[in-house]
Amino acid sequence: MDKTKARVIAFYLPQYHPIPENDKYWGKGFTEWTNVAKAKPLFRGHYQPHIPADLGFYDLRLPEVREAQAELARDAGIEGFCYYHYWFGNGKMLLQKPFEEVLRLGKPDFPFCLCWANHDWTTKTWVKGNMAVNNPMIAKQEYLGKEDDIKHFEYCLPAFKDHRYIRIENKPVFVIYDPLNFPNVKDFMDRWNRLAKENGLEGIYFIGTTTGRLASYKAIIQLGFNGVCHNNRWEAEANATGSRFIRRVKSLFGWYLGWSLMKYDYNKVVKYYNTPENKIGNCYPVITPSFDRTPRAGRRAGIYVNSTPQNFLKHVKEIYESIKDKDEDHRVIFLNAWNEWGEGNYMEPDLKWGHGYLDTLKSFLKNKE
Repeated sequence: MDKTKARVIAFYLPQYHPIPENDKYWGKGFTEWTNVAKAKPLFRGHYQPHIPADLGFYDLRLPEVREAQAELARDAGIEGFCYYHYWFGNGKMLLQKPFEEVLRLGKPDFPFCLCWANHDWTTKTWVKGNMAVNNPMIAKQEYLGKEDDIKHFEYCLPAFKDHRYIRIENKPVFVIYDPLNFPNVKDFMDRWNRLAKENGLEGIYFIGTTTGRLASYKAIIQLGFNGVCHNNRWEAEANATGSRFIRRVKSLFGWYLGWSLMKYDYNKVVKYYNTPENKIGNCYPVITPSFDRTPRAGRRAGIYVNSTPQNFLKHVKEIYESIKDKDEDHRVIFLNAWNEWGEGNYMEPDLKWGHGYLDTLKSFLKNKE
């Protein structure tokens, strides 16, 4: 392997199969596809709806789908998937079935790790018609202390011991989505590291994700994390407008009045994804193919315009420059995301671009082998 090869890890959303909670709040059979297929253009030239090509409107309960996804990702040079993992406390979980099947069956034989999406589930995620629905709590994120931490670790341990699990410094990678709103997170990490060593592991490699607003590399490292997934999307959007004030005004008007104002030029935004912190050994930058929350937020959506495979290539090249001099173990780039269709943020083939984004990434990474 060439010393300049990048390790690309793609975030993976499992919300493509029905669950009782979604049935209750959104209607029988609701999945991510329900509103994706209903999305409509909001302005001239707006690409909506996004319709999947090769894989169709898939159901993640089917092993054939999961195998096909892994094959597409492997062929593009992606190292593995980072599955979103929902643990709300006291064993309460959501959307766990696809990953549990991957683990149980040993297929696909494709690397993976977990990202704990440690946030409340409310009905803010989707809108119906032009108005946001009320905000009842679907599942409250709770941090219940020692006994729950042990129960959570025991649930994850078979995954950590799986030969497919992605490691850094020979430790299983465990990403925490919202590190700054996690009370006593240092105690949690100390407890898990102790449990890991008691179970024959060298420890856990904890990565905290920046949310793009308050979370920073320095703040997360000070909490005791091993590394940072540096997703500064919100800050990049603010910088792309030339003014944080303008960005905030656009957000407020877009949300409260339903105006389609939150449009950003892809090329202007993604250049701000590349910051000096990305060159630090344990700071892992993010690449994104596009972004369009129209299916989820309607006219309150954030939308990137001018995203194309060619512009994505420029973005990937810029981010790669910030990690190429790191050692192989830490030459990690997170891809956001593999299949966030509800946010227009995916690599899977669609009817407009086909394999364009996958082929672009494949071509670039192949030249680094």
